[in-house]
Amino acid sequence: MTGTTRSSAEIDPRRKRILFRCWHRGIREMDLVLGAFADAEIETLSEAELDELERIMAEEDNDLIKWVTGEKPVPEAFRDGLFPRIAAYRPDFSPLFKDISA
Repeated sequence: MTGTTRSSAEIDPRRKRILFRCWHRGIREMDLVLGAFADAEIETLSEAELDELERIMAEEDNDLIKWVTGEKPVPEAFRDGLFPRIAAYRPDFSPLFKDISA
């Protein structure tokens, strides 16, 4: 189960491949961030934005999740452009039960 909410049947092969890769990252947190972004925006991204998305996707998941959550600063190369839009799709990763003894 991927979590995707959209069909890839009507999109071109490159976008279909990127959509699949966004939902199959290696760590579930990045599946949720990149997958949600791709579900919402894959059809409207320009070729240059697709290139940029593929550059971002080439980064290690552990680095990406730390940049998205603010644990580590986002590198200069990703501070503008597509990365802030992707990071906006970050779900609430806080624990469901913060303090059950309270």
